[in-house]
Amino acid sequence: MEIGITTFVETTPDVETGQVASHAERIREVVEEIVLADKVGLDVFGVGEHHREDFACSSPAVLLAAAASRTSRIKLTSAVSVLSSDDPVRLYQQFATVDAISNGRAEIMAGRGSFIESFPLFGYDLQDYNELFDEKLELLLKINESEKVTWNGTHRPSIPDLGVYPRPEQDRLPIWIASGGTPQSAIRAGVLGLPLVLAIIGGSPLQFAPIVKLYKRAAQQAGHDVSKLKIASHSHGFVGETTDEAKDKFFPPTAQVMNVLGKERGWGPYTRESFEAASSLEGAMYVGDAETVAEKIIYLRKNVGVERFMLHVPVGSMPHEDVMRAIELLGTEVAPIVRAEIGRWEKENTQLQI
Repeated sequence: MEIGITTFVETTPDVETGQVASHAERIREVVEEIVLADKVGLDVFGVGEHHREDFACSSPAVLLAAAASRTSRIKLTSAVSVLSSDDPVRLYQQFATVDAISNGRAEIMAGRGSFIESFPLFGYDLQDYNELFDEKLELLLKINESEKVTWNGTHRPSIPDLGVYPRPEQDRLPIWIASGGTPQSAIRAGVLGLPLVLAIIGGSPLQFAPIVKLYKRAAQQAGHDVSKLKIASHSHGFVGETTDEAKDKFFPPTAQVMNVLGKERGWGPYTRESFEAASSLEGAMYVGDAETVAEKIIYLRKNVGVERFMLHVPVGSMPHEDVMRAIELLGTEVAPIVRAEIGRWEKENTQLQI
């Protein structure tokens, strides 16, 4: 069971002071967060790509490269790369470079992106939303498989038997399909034999169990070894010294961001009642002390089958020291509980199968 962190490098106003950290300051803070995550034994750190004022990172590869030279074991991934509006050649080259600096720890999470600012910024038509992703994913996978590439598409110039460099330290870069949980995305990932990342940020995580089954069935029917395919999730959350403290610290900035996005997308108001429901055992938010968060991760693994859990913290701007403490608690207290219980549970299941 892998455990890690994701961040969108948020720069929203502080709920108490109204002050906004500069993009540069927040980027430097995230590098420190990655260094700490590596130190406390977390397995993976993901940085999301955005092109708007309230999220500071438009180039995850650059930020991850800065952290790569200061870490030794943690995997470094985008979370996600908005492949539809990016160039697969440049994306591959950037992450192959991160892979070299990190000595083979780079990964790519490829997604369509739930934010659309990059499309007009780079001159893409939203009417081509699905077609862009499918075509660019095809090219990215071809580059990953072969040094020399011949490729023809609609939305990018053709490549006539040309080499793409540098090549990564790993034989191939791990490329994950990131999904909000649609059946179509799960089936696509399964057919391609790619690992799947689920954004479990609402409702009950148990609702994703059928999606996981659909993914595995599609992979099996396509001839892939299902036992080698990984499933990950990322969910909002925060670890505190006590559950009450964690909730009181995490709710205000989370509500602020959710209500801003709600106005953009037509959602209703985000309330404390909604927050408390999401923080329950069967909710999608992982907020509490170490034991509470560990219990929810174990519940997710046993009932949905997720093999990598990534805590998305913070959702809105929080004091850097609070985020650092949450990362420390996740690595030193939550992760050992989860790994011990999952190890025991898997051993028992193996013995029963024998």
